[in-house]
Amino acid sequence: MMVFSTPCSKKKLPDWVAWLLVALCCWLLPSAGMAQSVSIPSLKLEHNEEGLWLSTALKFELPTVVEDALLKGIPVHFVSEVDVVRERWYWLNKKVSSVQRYQRLSYHPLTRRWRLNVNAGAVTETEQGLTLNQNFDNLQDALNAVQRLSHWRIAEASQLEAGVTYGVQFRFNLDVTQLPRPLQIGTLGQSDWQISLSSTQAFTADVRP
Repeated sequence: MMVFSTPCSKKKLPDWVAWLLVALCCWLLPSAGMAQSVSIPSLKLEHNEEGLWLSTALKFELPTVVEDALLKGIPVHFVSEVDVVRERWYWLNKKVSSVQRYQRLSYHPLTRRWRLNVNAGAVTETEQGLTLNQNFDNLQDALNAVQRLSHWRIAEASQLEAGVTYGVQFRFNLDVTQLPRPLQIGTLGQSDWQISLSSTQAFTADVRP
């Protein structure tokens, strides 16, 4: 059995903690180094009197190691981020808007149902704030909801100047910082836990009467 100790105290960790760390490492190692298939998302932008809205359909496969974690009761978090930037030839580009959307996907073994929480802030189990909650009978339906972003307001009308061209920078990632601490350490350098998509698109604000 492996023995874990700290340089200062030289105290041995409880056996169950040592075995847990070893088991987590063994569970993660077989899938290391497998590349994931993703595609660059196409952004649909709509500008009206209420602001700028974004819709997109993401395409990626959920790695086996991530699905296994979900089935073991470990929630997985995804983060979507959008920056609306005005390009300036005479100075640094100006960020006029920055928004985020957090999604927490979890599986409940007792009900055998999947749950998706969506929030403008980080979603936790105890503090969800103004959260949209959805339940699904299977993983594929839940994943389809994760991959579909529809009519998301990414800028207020007052932030956009008519006739000006902006750059819309979209990013989507699996947020490993929300995983339990031992898993965070185990995911370092593993491509199976690195789901990342991004896209940049130019947009010219409408000239309105």
